[in-house]
Amino acid sequence: MTTAFPALGTTASVVVTDPARLLAAASLLSDELAAIDLACSRFRADSEISRLHERAGQQVRVGSLLAEALGAALRAARLTAGLVDPTVGAAVRALGYDRDFALLTGSAVESGAAPAPAPGWHRVLFDPALRLVVLPRGVQLDLGATAKALAADRAARRIHLALGCGVLVNLGGDLRVAGPEPAGGWQVALGDDHAEAVARPAARVALTTGGLATSGTTRRRWRHAGRTVHHIVDPRTGDVAQPLWRTVTVAAKSTVDANTASTAAIVLGTDAPRWLEERRLPARLTSDAGDVVTTPGWPAERKAA
Repeated sequence: MTTAFPALGTTASVVVTDPARLLAAASLLSDELAAIDLACSRFRADSEISRLHERAGQQVRVGSLLAEALGAALRAARLTAGLVDPTVGAAVRALGYDRDFALLTGSAVESGAAPAPAPGWHRVLFDPALRLVVLPRGVQLDLGATAKALAADRAARRIHLALGCGVLVNLGGDLRVAGPEPAGGWQVALGDDHAEAVARPAARVALTTGGLATSGTTRRRWRHAGRTVHHIVDPRTGDVAQPLWRTVTVAAKSTVDANTASTAAIVLGTDAPRWLEERRLPARLTSDAGDVVTTPGWPAERKAA
């Protein structure tokens, strides 16, 4: 049984192996997403991360959830040598993504600052044990994708521990499973558009453990300074990642790790398959031309009829 609702600028859905637990699972998921939004949303003046920006240059003790999200984002930056970097906030804003995407859709931003490299994740001083942060003045954080992936990880674990059933949480293509899976595993539809993949999947795979994440350049797009741009920024340039892969799907032990890798792959371009293979991450990459490349360990796909 499954239910879905809008959250975090995307669609959140939860599937459980016990239909009697569905309403409770949806309530737990909603609570988790509300908490992550209040901690990490750069679009809310009352969010904790907005207050952190207001106190740039000062030492700030942050709440446990923001500390966990910031730790996940900085770890992603370290593991990818900065290909995924939370200090891209100013670059994303300069491209016009300065409001909730639902408000950005259909608008055209015709001017803005020239792209500039991200300041760099290493400039953020963070003591995870004491939850102390010093954010340098002028550095703007965008926890974006890693926070959403973290929410999927946290929610799936929380639902399974509270209800005991098997669960799959899907946050706009960031998936996490926990507990006993249904016979044959969780059947996941793949496609360029996660909202339409169920009706018109490019392929299907069975997920039995861990996380699965898809990053792509076909969905969150808008017009800026006379060109079409998307939400995945290359921290090395401050501009959108150069087009090569329209979607990259990665399986990993957690959704955070899967999303970190899929985002890095979009930024890497031609080097992405080798980079993923070196890290033993099963992945499926679809080029702008529609060609599909997979890395070792990617599960056998069941083609759509």
